[in-house]
Amino acid sequence: MDASDLKRTSLYDTHLKFGGKIVTFAGWELPVQYESGLISEHMAVRTAAGMFDVSHMGEIICKGPDALANINMILTNDFTDLKCGQARYSLMCNDNGGVVDDLILYKKNENEYMMVVNAANKDKDFKWMNAHSFGNVEFIDISDTVSQIALQGPRAIPILQRLVDNSMIPDEYYAFNQNVNICGYDTLISTTGYTGEDGVEIYAPWDAAPAIWNALYEAGRDDGLIPCGLGARDTLRLEAGMPLYGHEMDDTITPKEALLSIFVNMDKPDFIGKAAIMANTPPARKKVGLEVVGRGIIRENMDVYKGDRKIGFTTSGTMCPFIKKAVACAIVEADERVLGEQVEVDVRGRRVSAVMCKSRFYTKK
Repeated sequence: MDASDLKRTSLYDTHLKFGGKIVTFAGWELPVQYESGLISEHMAVRTAAGMFDVSHMGEIICKGPDALANINMILTNDFTDLKCGQARYSLMCNDNGGVVDDLILYKKNENEYMMVVNAANKDKDFKWMNAHSFGNVEFIDISDTVSQIALQGPRAIPILQRLVDNSMIPDEYYAFNQNVNICGYDTLISTTGYTGEDGVEIYAPWDAAPAIWNALYEAGRDDGLIPCGLGARDTLRLEAGMPLYGHEMDDTITPKEALLSIFVNMDKPDFIGKAAIMANTPPARKKVGLEVVGRGIIRENMDVYKGDRKIGFTTSGTMCPFIKKAVACAIVEADERVLGEQVEVDVRGRRVSAVMCKSRFYTKK
């Protein structure tokens, strides 16, 4: 991609002022880390609070009398009982049962929903939704008008309470309030996140992000709040066992292979990919966690062996600062997936020993 084609969020100049190291990600120029460094950012979210610019994510509105019917057909979860002000995670599958994308759906009104999708998949997702739409429904891409700031960590809610009346912050996980005034701007506050910690994601008008970012920082800096980049976002989500599209799932990996069956409602009359998922039950391969017991750090796309036989490949891997362990996720043959058994991973020609385990390496207390 030519540099002139790269996009910037409305916080780009703010990131530079805060010492952000800018990299290219999914067609955007975004901070991978700040002057404090990835480890400090990771630890801040686990022990105090961190804030992330996630304005590159895509937002797509689905509205109309047939909105619910369309959503229940294109997504694997069931949204029939979803109430206004609630959010729900889901997968969107292709006809072969592979994952087109994973997303969060927000019920804004009785016939209006907002889907938040991965930045790299936004255009693909929008085309997919329109190609499979039916009845009286409309899909609208509003991504260019929406900014998103994630405020995460055990001090996130107390910090936000200094800017917003506590009654406007949802009590429940995966809930949201609309029309919340922050710095004079109309926002949506959602108790969601991608770190494994308490916190919120704040959706605001595109140009409002700098004012809200600075207000949050001033409200929380004495409590240890710091800006965080893409690097810490990835180590936090992996440590917490949260999947990343293009790694733990993609067009060729099904929800059951990715151990995401809880988000697939097979009792629905139908949804795109249901027949293929049923035909592939039980799956021949499954996701597993790996905890390194030898020396070395495992990364993605490395072969996993039992003895001399390859049984799978890694999807993500890193050193997790809070738990102080090198961990990874992998897709391996289902028959060989035995928790507690040892495997080896080919790390650039050298075998690194690891033990198979559950893929959630950290759970907040």
